[in-house]
Amino acid sequence: MTERLWAPWRMQYVSSARDKPEGCLFCDRAQGECTPENLVLWRNEHALVMLNAFPYTNGHLMVAPIRHTADLSDLSDDELLAVAKLVRECVNLLQAAYHPDGFNIGVNLGRAAGAGIEDHIHWHVVPRWNGDTNFMPVLADVRVIPDSLENTYQTLRQIVNQHDGHGIDP
Repeated sequence: MTERLWAPWRMQYVSSARDKPEGCLFCDRAQGECTPENLVLWRNEHALVMLNAFPYTNGHLMVAPIRHTADLSDLSDDELLAVAKLVRECVNLLQAAYHPDGFNIGVNLGRAAGAGIEDHIHWHVVPRWNGDTNFMPVLADVRVIPDSLENTYQTLRQIVNQHDGHGIDP
């Protein structure tokens, strides 16, 4: 008998994969407020932090420069420093919220390297826990995310609000 794993939240991803949206996700989100709807947790003058709408694990964050570019060499020193500082703050935020055992941090430059959004450079900060892999991705090509984006956003935003953007210590 075939088992069914219901994942209705995936329909948004499946539907959106057919049609490439107009505009740039990061540029659009940089213009909006920090809200659960747009998934932006916080930003500074040069960069923003937002939840990945299709996360690898709970707390999967993305850091992107405000200015639209796909080329690492186009970033000014100030922009690159702002991104690096926000990546560090993301690690601290995730440590404070979830106490992961490690992190995957990186940037995919170009479609061949796995960039899902190849027109706007961005870094991924993915918390990892000992034992967070299981048989589901191997046997069923399914990843189980144990909490909703809404709850993850609220948990992380509460910590950001407590620190008012002045550094988050785990």
